[in-house]
Parts: sequence; structure tokens; C-alpha cells
Amino acid sequence: MAIMAIVLVAVYRLHAQTISMNNAVRFHTLAPLLAQARLTAVAIDPDSRDSGNGDFGTDYPGYTWEVTIEDVVSEYLGESGKNLKMIEITISLNENESNYRIRTYRMIPDRE
Repeated sequence: MAIMAIVLVAVYRLHAQTISMNNAVRFHTLAPLLAQARLTAVAIDPDSRDSGNGDFGTDYPGYTWEVTIEDVVSEYLGESGKNLKMIEITISLNENESNYRIRTYRMIPDRE
């Protein structure tokens, strides 16, 4: 009976680890795709070129995003670098339980 109890505890522990790993893999697969979607929105839509935050609605419950956009001044690029922006995107799950952050530099013209 004791051996059976030890085996059941081991199986239960393995099952719990599998579920935990599945959730982590799902986040690390989905977060880069969601970050790319936000980056595309920033590049295409002039109205989303401000820093801000939000969520992904009912399609991805628990997932939130935060975008920070800053001008980059470079003496090496001079006038040709006037539209250079630093864009940092953070994707979070369940109020910062898991975070994915990406930083990129893009030439994005100012709004007209």
C-alpha cells in the first residue's frame, strides 16, 4: 500500500509539472506573436504611435500590452535619423505573472 501511495504522489507531481510547463510554453509561443501585432499597429496606424497600454480583449484573456515610444537622438545619423524611434513592447499575462519584452529601433515618420 505504501508503494502505491508513493507511485501516485510521483505521478501526480509529474502531471502538475506537465501542466505548468504547458502554460509556460503557450505564453512563450503566443507573446512574441502578440508583440509583433502591436509593433505592426504602431508602424501602420499613426494614431497608435503614442506610448500606451491595453489588453487583447476576449480573444486573449489575461494578456495585456504596454508600448513605450521614444525619439532617439544620434549625432552620427544627424538629420537622416530624425525619425528614429525606440519602441519597447511588453506583453504580460495575468498581471505580470509572465512577461515578454522586446525593444526595437525603427524609422517612423512623424504624424502629419
